[in-house]
Amino acid sequence: MKLVPLEDRIVVKPQEAEEKTAGGIVLPDTAREKPLMGTVIAVGSGKLLDNGNRAAMNVKKNDVVLYGKYSGSDIEIDGEDYKILRESEVLGIVEK
Repeated sequence: MKLVPLEDRIVVKPQEAEEKTAGGIVLPDTAREKPLMGTVIAVGSGKLLDNGNRAAMNVKKNDVVLYGKYSGSDIEIDGEDYKILRESEVLGIVEK
């Protein structure tokens, strides 16, 4: 299934939560924190401005982004977890 976001929304594939702490302690699923970083899978066409033009998106496909803990909507498609966010909910782009 292909998911195409609308307007200024993006689809992000969250990174996996850490299974171990820095000290080597294995964490159960219930104790793992939700990941706050993910890879952009799809990008919308941009927000429609009052003058009829579309605002350019700052993020693009395959960017790694940071987002807030409670940002966006969690969805599951074909057994895979994704998050749909507005571009304004993205806190930053991770550069390599």
